[in-house]
Amino acid sequence: METPHARTPRWRRLLPRSRGRWAAGIAALVVLAGAGTWTAVADDSAPAVHRQDRMMRIDGVSIDTSYLTTGGSQRRPAVLIGHGYGGSKDNARSQAQQLARDGYAVLTWSARGFGKSGGKTSLNAPDAEVKDVSRLIDWLAGRPEVQLDAAGDPRVGVTGASYGGAISLLAAGYDRRVDAIAPEMTYWNLADALFPDGVFKKLWAGIFLTTGGGCDNLDKQLCEMYQRVAVSGKPDAAARALLTERSPSAVADRIKVPALIMQGQADSLFPLGEADAMAKAIKANGAPVSVDWIAGGHDGGDKESQRVRQRVTNWFDRYLKDDKGTDTGPAFRVTRTGGIDSTDGAALTRGASGNTYPGLHSGGEQIELRGRAQTFNNPAGGSPPAISAVPGLGGGLAQLSNFGGGLSVDFPGQNARFESAPLKTARRVTGSPTVSVNVKAGKGDAVLFGKVYDVSPDGKQQALPSQLVTPYRITPDQQGKPLTLNLPAVDHEFDSGHRLRLVLAATDLGYASPAAPATYTVSVDGPLTIPTAPGLTTAAAGLPRWTWALPAAAVLIAAVLLLTMRRRTTTPAPDPALTDVPLQITGLSKKYARSADRYAVRELSFRVEKGQVLGLLGPNGAGKTTTLRMLMGLITPDDGEIRVFGRAIRPGAPVLSRVGAFVEGAGFLPHLSGRANLELYWQATGRPAADSYIDEALEIAGLGDALARAVRTYSQGMRQRLAIAQAMLGMPDLLILDEPTNGLDPPQIREMRDVMIRYAAGGRTVIVSSHLLSEVEQSCTHLVVMDRGRLVQAGPVAEITGSGDMLLVTAAEKLTEPVVEKIAALPGIGSAVRTDDGHGLLVRLDGATSSQLIAELVRLDVPLTGVGPHRRLEDAFLTLISGGSA
Repeated sequence: METPHARTPRWRRLLPRSRGRWAAGIAALVVLAGAGTWTAVADDSAPAVHRQDRMMRIDGVSIDTSYLTTGGSQRRPAVLIGHGYGGSKDNARSQAQQLARDGYAVLTWSARGFGKSGGKTSLNAPDAEVKDVSRLIDWLAGRPEVQLDAAGDPRVGVTGASYGGAISLLAAGYDRRVDAIAPEMTYWNLADALFPDGVFKKLWAGIFLTTGGGCDNLDKQLCEMYQRVAVSGKPDAAARALLTERSPSAVADRIKVPALIMQGQADSLFPLGEADAMAKAIKANGAPVSVDWIAGGHDGGDKESQRVRQRVTNWFDRYLKDDKGTDTGPAFRVTRTGGIDSTDGAALTRGASGNTYPGLHSGGEQIELRGRAQTFNNPAGGSPPAISAVPGLGGGLAQLSNFGGGLSVDFPGQNARFESAPLKTARRVTGSPTVSVNVKAGKGDAVLFGKVYDVSPDGKQQALPSQLVTPYRITPDQQGKPLTLNLPAVDHEFDSGHRLRLVLAATDLGYASPAAPATYTVSVDGPLTIPTAPGLTTAAAGLPRWTWALPAAAVLIAAVLLLTMRRRTTTPAPDPALTDVPLQITGLSKKYARSADRYAVRELSFRVEKGQVLGLLGPNGAGKTTTLRMLMGLITPDDGEIRVFGRAIRPGAPVLSRVGAFVEGAGFLPHLSGRANLELYWQATGRPAADSYIDEALEIAGLGDALARAVRTYSQGMRQRLAIAQAMLGMPDLLILDEPTNGLDPPQIREMRDVMIRYAAGGRTVIVSSHLLSEVEQSCTHLVVMDRGRLVQAGPVAEITGSGDMLLVTAAEKLTEPVVEKIAALPGIGSAVRTDDGHGLLVRLDGATSSQLIAELVRLDVPLTGVGPHRRLEDAFLTLISGGSA
């Protein structure tokens, strides 16, 4: 990447200097308050890092700082690292230490209102947080080990994520001494981020406020603005102006330094459009720009910390140290997910890159959509809302969406949908699809939420890429004529045979919809245009870790055994009190590899009794698969213990012969029959043929005459049942099934449910991990709900769902008041309350059974369309995990 002047790479030298450098030394003296504390951070493999903690006074406000160097008198560039909203300087310590070891003088600080710093949060106001950064740069200019370009002008870069990313952009816009920046997962215009197209992003805004300590810790003007918008549900011009003036976009024409822009794909707070806007603006100023779309984001997922930090270091090496030989990476890179690492169940990722940033609309291909004009309603109060991204959970869901999973809900009668024909070839969408629509509302604005689903060939499964949705406020003057909508920017591959489904919904959980009921009519006015970014090259997927790790581990283990001759740990004695208990887990913990404080499973305890069908539930990353692998002896816990029928689990423990497992499918020889495959498998175990109980296992699996046919003729459902029959060989007392219904259609899922129930009916125990909540609710007797490695709740299904006494009755016609009164007066009925639409009835049972209620409803000529628990497992699950993450 070339610079316009061969003699100097410093882009800021193209700018006029208006400040007197003599003032910097005086300002630095004013900033200092009291003596600092020095700490040495030792590392045997790298230079020792010295940290000086110091409280500075800036305009009467105490700012808590840490200054890190490796000592010595040689001058070096400096780096400022900002932290995320609600965090503190401690969040940046690891990166600061690494940059210090790499030859930088690093200064971190807690922004106003956070950590030990004083003052109130002003959301990066120019006369507050931004001014603080300039004073910190003044201080750096007075340090003898910091490289200077002129008196009072240190060579300095700024980086940070989210709130800290924004301050790096703002610092470059307000202080011309900043030489390079590397913002991560941040905003360009905070008004656009929280009020996209004039729609209030209420869920994230509320989290934003709460994370920062509420109104008590917020500038009064900002607090009043938030309360005003939250009450009205609609941002006003003053609110937009207030946030815009504190955004990097306000100084767009002044940011003229090399910028490495890293933005998250799983990010409903600051989506990819924010990075697109900042990249275009900074590039237009003539500065080098690289854009990197990382896998995770504010919704969660893999933030690729190690790779991102290395790229930031390389960027600063090039533009602060003037190392022209440093590879700063491509102009554009996107992380793509595909496949599962069989060693740990983690998603495999690889990068695609290009020599130029393609933007959000390059390589457009047109996809025809089917569907006539459709009319639908915005319900009163905007409830119930559709569900797309759930902050803190969406990253896991976004990863699931790459494999056809995820969670999204659209309620009937509240949306219009238009669908493509099945794709003849796969299509990779990289950017923001667009579509022209015609919208009419009965009166006033129409508020819609656009999204594009990936629909399976049979139409029964749909995945929402990155769980993202885009809101639109369509004013009366825009209605009744073609209007182009930009849909969520994603990187997602739609497989051959799949269809694209455009949905325009009236509500979304994360946003404020109009409270008044309204009717909308929507039609498409042309094809869906998808960006394909044709100039990108996708790197080959890395080899699974086992291909190199196993040989290396073998050498290491052999060396340790030869050198130390350590004795093997004695297996704990059996516990006689647990002889009849299939499973008891106590205080189980497992850390992530190469991490001292990040846990995949932490202090997990629960017990499973004979005859139970236990559902193991949790969002992606909850620790379910890690728990099952420890249970099967495949990996060793860091702490705690697992006992199966009273015996401790160790790799190869004899008691594991009483455990059968179905994990990630089974491999069969396609030319052999189903029975022959099972017989061959059992022979390989070396156990007597009489102990296989193959006929019993096959009877439970219910494969019938298909057992004599070659496996290559089997449907997916038959293969799944054969795999479970394989796990049931020997009639193990404990059967473990990991996602046994993957890839099955509803009839096959029902058959699989019956298989599990039949198996447990003989007094055996089944543990099933699944994301199909409705199936878990119908097939399991008990549940264990996990989130972020911890137990959230355990107990009977009915106890967790709370569905024992409350039913929702739905009818084809509105229920009249006399009918409701008759139902409420029935024996064994505690209460009966009509739902808002009049077609539903919430009935609390007080002695009567659901079958007795149905009989009475039929006698009263109620045109029933459904009777079921009011609080389904899906509701309970979302409530539990959202409560656990607050």
